[in-house]
Amino acid sequence: MSMSQLPVRYRIEPKHPEAHLFEVCCTVEQPDARGQQLTLPTWIPGSYMIREFAKNVVRLTACDVSGPIAVAKLDKTTWQCEPCSSPLTITYEVYAWDLSVRGAHLDQTHAYFNGTSVFVQVAGQTHQPCSVEIVRPGGERYEQWRVATTLPRLAAPPYGFGTYQAADYDELADHPVEIGDFVLTTFDVRGIPHDVAIYGRQRADLQRLTRDLKAICDTHVDLFGELPPIDRYLFLIMAVGEGYGGLEHRSCCSLLCSRFDLPRPGLNAADEDYRRFLGLCSHEYFHTWNVKCIKPSVFIPYDLSQERYTRQLWAFEGITSYYDDLALVRSGVIDENAYLQLLGETATRVWRGPGRFKQSVAESSFDAWTKFYRQDENAPNAIVSYYTKGALLALALDLLIRDTSSDERSLDDVMRLLWQRHGRPGIGVPEGGVEDIVNEIAGQDLSPFFAEHLYGTADPPLERLLAAVGIRFELRPAWDANDKGGKATKPNTVPLPTLGIRTAAREQGAEILNVFDDGAAQAAGLAAGDIIIAIEGLKASQTNLGKLLQRHRPGERLRLHAFRRDELLAFSVILKAPPRDTAELSVMDEQTMTVQRARASWLHNTRKEIEL
Repeated sequence: MSMSQLPVRYRIEPKHPEAHLFEVCCTVEQPDARGQQLTLPTWIPGSYMIREFAKNVVRLTACDVSGPIAVAKLDKTTWQCEPCSSPLTITYEVYAWDLSVRGAHLDQTHAYFNGTSVFVQVAGQTHQPCSVEIVRPGGERYEQWRVATTLPRLAAPPYGFGTYQAADYDELADHPVEIGDFVLTTFDVRGIPHDVAIYGRQRADLQRLTRDLKAICDTHVDLFGELPPIDRYLFLIMAVGEGYGGLEHRSCCSLLCSRFDLPRPGLNAADEDYRRFLGLCSHEYFHTWNVKCIKPSVFIPYDLSQERYTRQLWAFEGITSYYDDLALVRSGVIDENAYLQLLGETATRVWRGPGRFKQSVAESSFDAWTKFYRQDENAPNAIVSYYTKGALLALALDLLIRDTSSDERSLDDVMRLLWQRHGRPGIGVPEGGVEDIVNEIAGQDLSPFFAEHLYGTADPPLERLLAAVGIRFELRPAWDANDKGGKATKPNTVPLPTLGIRTAAREQGAEILNVFDDGAAQAAGLAAGDIIIAIEGLKASQTNLGKLLQRHRPGERLRLHAFRRDELLAFSVILKAPPRDTAELSVMDEQTMTVQRARASWLHNTRKEIEL
């Protein structure tokens, strides 16, 4: 091995689980003669927010064969070592108490980390091969711990402690690691083993889980025609009391879920919690192609020191958000009615956001760093999600292409062409590149559609497009605060008058989290953070707020009392009728054979004859 290929060697140990401290050593065989610089990334791919991982470094020292080496901090994420002529070893501790898929977490029950949180980058040598020794923590209580990661093994048994390797820093950072006493199961997709490692207390039906995950993974592979070049895939699952999130990686994904989201023994049809979890798994697995291989050109290569802007996240996250639930029905894991409910819930989330009239999906993509990932109390009024509205744009494009091509082409063909031209060869997608391929597959210029719905703020024409596949799309008022959409109106239900707020339970009353534009609360002067304690002289709480409003009708004026900080304020509120912002989807009663075939092609990816 030439000097230019000497690996950067790392060693990581959960040194003090009770104090949540990893100890990390990094040895640079050939440090910069001018003095080696070291940095930690400021963000992690797939999560577009500056997170400043260096803030968790507790202390950092350096030495060579002759003794200590002086280290100076240059800025919030960069260290400068004094020059030395022999291998340089940097030792530091990382505080790990972020129980999420984006950072690092350590206690007496398990250890988890992403490379961006714990491994320093060696300036000028990020292209060098890397090795990392993962060390078992000391003590009898940790004797049963194992290691789950898709990092290639160098000198470690399967799922064991030892030395792993990576071709460069980018690969090192793209393989999260779970260490602990986890449950392990496996299945096969196209000859590639797919493992599932679950940390946390749970009683999941593992046979059901692996069967459903295999069906979903097979469906995605069928769409693209092949897997990316990976030796194996790993679902890393942290099951906790409450939690939800996922992050994609090149050959694995990290998932955070409630233990109650996992399938319980004896479960028949997938319930809402399990459907949500399967949708999360499907979403992150689809990213194996769309984001990890098919990615914006500004992400090739990743620059983890600063923001990288693109207006294309609607395609990479929105299209993925469309296919995640679509794969559930195509794979047979859920039925058509369950899928229509999920689609209705997505549409409801979009229609309930006044911000969709102020920010386009392209702008939402570009501003992800400062707006979508940094939401405040006014976010619903100011922004739109490139995930949810992006998913509806993907749906609209899919149905539009199918309709105008007599079902000869679809968004599936768009994704396959993106894979062939960009994903497989590793060529970044330029700005506007997705739109160009959509136009090519559609056989027509859809610039007016993109101008209106992607770069403009118009709602996608779902009612017309869904009717072509025999689906009725309707908007109705919500029947109560728990109505997420997607379901038919309850019989004999009278929609509640609305204050135009979202609240949370507090000991004193109901705290306002968001005040929606043009609502009764905003007109009366109520603000986020106010705690409603009484309506018309009756004590108000999160539990009875709906019941108190139910006693009145739109247009009535109410006396409302709320605390703003430590001041009791009185408000005069004129109630408004609930808006028609709740989506309900259902199959139309009378349909032609052509419409039935079109729906089967869309939902089941088939053009087979339908038997009446």
